[in-house]
Amino acid sequence: MHSRHTVVYICEEYTSGNCYYYKTELITHDSWRNPESLSWSRPRPISRATFLKQKKAGFRTEYRKINKKPAQVIPLHKDTTDQDHSE
Repeated sequence: MHSRHTVVYICEEYTSGNCYYYKTELITHDSWRNPESLSWSRPRPISRATFLKQKKAGFRTEYRKINKKPAQVIPLHKDTTDQDHSE
């Protein structure tokens, strides 16, 4: 179980209006007494309800605005509808 000081709950909001919620925890690879061994864990997905519950309980929360352009769709197959199929 993590304390309020070793966990962060993250809300990423995209320009599309979609929100994604994550949790990341402070972990050690050696000892808590060795600051060089501390790092943040990989963000793990959580529900909106969990994010709001932990925010209300006093845990640290972060809101991040993500301003990425939409992905470009690249066709992987050659379009055969443009070819002349007459024999």
